[in-house]
Amino acid sequence: MRFPLRAKFFVFAVILALVPLGLVGNTLIRITRDELISAANEDLINVAAQLAADIDSTWSGQLRTPLLVIRDGVQSPELGVPQKISLLTLGIAEMPAVKALQLSVAGSSLPILVTDSAYADRLAQAGADPMAELRLEPDALSLLARNGQLEQPQVRHVAATGDWLATLVLPLSTQIAGRPVTLSAQIDLAALAAVRDRHPFGQSGEIAFIDAAGAAQLEPGGPRALTDRAIVTDAQRLIGSNAQAVALQAYTRADGTAMLAAYAFPQSFPWAVVTELREAAAYGVVDQMTRTTLILAGIGFAVAGIGALIFAQRLTKPILRIGAAAREVGQGNFAIRLPQTRAKDEIGDLALRFNAMIGELSERMELMKFVSAGTVDAIRRAEASGVARVGERRNLTVLFTDIRGYTAFSENNPPEVVVEMLNLYLESQTASIRAFHGDIDKFVGDAVVAIFDGPGMERRSVECSLEIQVKMADLLAAHPDWNLTIGIGIAAGEVVLGAMGARDRMDFTVLGSTVNLAARLCDKAPGGDVLVNPAVQAAVLATDAPVRFEEIEPLKLKGYSQPVPTYAARAVA
Repeated sequence: MRFPLRAKFFVFAVILALVPLGLVGNTLIRITRDELISAANEDLINVAAQLAADIDSTWSGQLRTPLLVIRDGVQSPELGVPQKISLLTLGIAEMPAVKALQLSVAGSSLPILVTDSAYADRLAQAGADPMAELRLEPDALSLLARNGQLEQPQVRHVAATGDWLATLVLPLSTQIAGRPVTLSAQIDLAALAAVRDRHPFGQSGEIAFIDAAGAAQLEPGGPRALTDRAIVTDAQRLIGSNAQAVALQAYTRADGTAMLAAYAFPQSFPWAVVTELREAAAYGVVDQMTRTTLILAGIGFAVAGIGALIFAQRLTKPILRIGAAAREVGQGNFAIRLPQTRAKDEIGDLALRFNAMIGELSERMELMKFVSAGTVDAIRRAEASGVARVGERRNLTVLFTDIRGYTAFSENNPPEVVVEMLNLYLESQTASIRAFHGDIDKFVGDAVVAIFDGPGMERRSVECSLEIQVKMADLLAAHPDWNLTIGIGIAAGEVVLGAMGARDRMDFTVLGSTVNLAARLCDKAPGGDVLVNPAVQAAVLATDAPVRFEEIEPLKLKGYSQPVPTYAARAVA
């Protein structure tokens, strides 16, 4: 009858130390969690309400009130038109947030428009028409009047500059030629964005100003749709209904993140201020308590374990031997084996399985030498059903090398010498490819196919090729009788990467016109040369690589109807 090793070491320690500590710790954690939820909810509500009030106060006191003063001056009968225009100009100069002021007379298509010249220049430099962005057209003004939206800010995002502007229309009590007159302003809402950005809550949680369409306003990149969040859809229904309430809600996002959230409504804009906090952040103190409990549990377990180890010292020796063997395996020694044990428990089973595992690891390490890193990665990412025979489109750089003079060499030398030469040349090229973070896709006779991925892949492939040519020149100097050189072709572009072949015999490789182009350039490359396509040349020139390119006569390549522009890479001394 077997007595499990787990029982031998841990039953006494768990009963003595862990069970009481676990019960007490769980109770304390649960109580603290409830208190933290209450505190986090109160904080969310207070922040949402405070931000809504800050929006109203900033808009009313900092942005809207100065415009009311200008309106009172403009509609004063004691001022003439020149004085009113001067008042508009002075208002632009004194209020940095106001980018344009406009007097519009009903029935006239030529309003009086005064703009912030610096901002107008900025719009022009960004490729936008300042008049189109800052002038309020008569049709738009009429639409606002019909919809009863005069004196209500109309917010929009200026894509050219990334700014957010609010159009505010203020009717005047005076008339010109018996026609109604309105004063409109284009106001930069950076001050409102600052209300959100400078709030301390943003360091731990999220703040968003949501409009009736469920889009976040005053975002740097423009409106951001958040309708996939339950708190946003709930707040949407109340925007524009003059709601005064502050609401609280817990929900789970589509990615599984548990959130606590609240919303409040400013009166100046048809928005909802939504504040959100991850539950994990709200329970930071609980996590600290959990860690403390675990530390105490570890101390208790250590004390109880000492007593257990006194009676189980003889049983620890096989475990120590397994640990020592594991270290050897970690250092690459797959020849080590554990001695057979007579123990009829988990230790004995573990020793047998460990020996079997070492044998399998040794076989796998040898097999990995015959496949590319991309193949190994595909196997690791494979599902339970195995590697799927599908491809994906990727932008990669493909490098082909080929030994010039190999056919004649193989015919005039014994097979042993041919194999020795191939191993020497291929080993040297492989070392350079790996040094520049490339991946060997395959060896095809005397040819090497490698791929480069990620930032700077074009530069790395060219510098790798130039290093290979230097090494090949050294080998030629050491073995002049071999008379062997290397031609290299490189192309960058879209390829198809994936597992291809039969269900029981597949190859993980790259296909496509970019691969074919690299192979064709390699075929045309004279010994010692590196030929690249324009995509590689342009990408490398955009860096500070010590490489120059010589444009050669466009090459007529198989499969291409027109000659292909080609460049020869040269190292800069």
